[in-house]
Amino acid sequence: MTNWKRNIAFFITGQTISLIGSLLVQYAIMWYITLTTQSGVMMTISILCGFVPGLLLAPFAGVWADRFDRKKLIILADAFIAILTLITALVFLLGYREIWLLFVVSVFRSLGQAVHQPSVGAVYPQIVPQDKLMRVQGISSGIQSAMMVIAPIAGASLLTFASLEVIFSIDFFTAALAISSLLLFVTIPKPEKRPKGEKVDYLLDMKMGLKYIKSHHFLIPFFTYIALVLFFVAPAAFLTPLQVVRRFGDEVWRLSAIEITFSAGMTVGGLIIAAWGGFKNRIVTMVFALSFLGLSTMLFGIVGNFWVYLGVMVFMGLNLPFYNTPAIVMIQEKVEPEYMGRVMSVLGMINGAAMPLGMLVFGPLADYIAIEWLMVISGLVMLLIGLSILMNRGLMRAGESRKTIDTLKVEVVPTLSE
Repeated sequence: MTNWKRNIAFFITGQTISLIGSLLVQYAIMWYITLTTQSGVMMTISILCGFVPGLLLAPFAGVWADRFDRKKLIILADAFIAILTLITALVFLLGYREIWLLFVVSVFRSLGQAVHQPSVGAVYPQIVPQDKLMRVQGISSGIQSAMMVIAPIAGASLLTFASLEVIFSIDFFTAALAISSLLLFVTIPKPEKRPKGEKVDYLLDMKMGLKYIKSHHFLIPFFTYIALVLFFVAPAAFLTPLQVVRRFGDEVWRLSAIEITFSAGMTVGGLIIAAWGGFKNRIVTMVFALSFLGLSTMLFGIVGNFWVYLGVMVFMGLNLPFYNTPAIVMIQEKVEPEYMGRVMSVLGMINGAAMPLGMLVFGPLADYIAIEWLMVISGLVMLLIGLSILMNRGLMRAGESRKTIDTLKVEVVPTLSE
């Protein structure tokens, strides 16, 4: 039997290496557009290009993640994104540096991520014991957040003496290392062999996935609240670089600083949630975190000192793992393995739709209304969403971990039999 700790260690390490290259490219594109245009509309277009294509592909990607070898899907997605980025580096090396080219790159990277995300999400419960999922997800979150601290520092340093194409080319080599690690050291159970000649009916599989979601009473309200939170967190997620440029200055180090402090907070938060595990009820943990995220967003619209602003960024990053990790673990604990890819793809669709829709509203508004007001309003709405979640009894019951539920059953059944 494969040593699961060794297996997951190599899996997380490979994905983290790949993440470093992807983050360098992400920051390079974001900073280039922000500093070149200083336009909310241009940032909105960039964000839409980075999310909408993946949203359209996600239903098919979810079926693939449930039907085909997830290990191969992850490798193919990583390789596709890496080769695309290398081609972009060569084009930039030839001197062609138009903004629209970065939009096209974002479109194709979005398609690759749409295949990558549900496959990776579905792998964790395959190779990690269920009672260790929260701890492993917390450790993964902490490590990846640490890389998100390193990436802005490395990106800012590279931009001072290297060109964009150099940053783009790094992604190719980090992806190659991640693929090698996955091929050589990670064992992932393969799906059951399909009868010879049987074809995949995508529409039927998608329909079955949606039917499965409807049959689980907590998934629809759970996904609805996640979508609402993502919509209203869009200003804090995407408009902070533009706010910093307009309010505090357009130096690259300032843009690096907000990414570094946010990621530093996420690193600490990820390690804490890994060690603690949160409250017994996953939903309670999420609501507490959401309340602090809403408060942080409101503070972005109030504070006028850049160093205090960075402190708020740390606080926001600290709380994010307490929201994200329980949300993912709830799905991994309660969804059957044969439907995991499709459910994860729906979560990916929500991620791919809600935040771009938020930017479609808040991005253009940022050119007419002070970003500070957008932060205060969206943060207040997030606080109200948290209160409404607490009043949803179905979600509160679903938030109990399976271990707690099983314990209750053991205690209750003998009492009833008596």
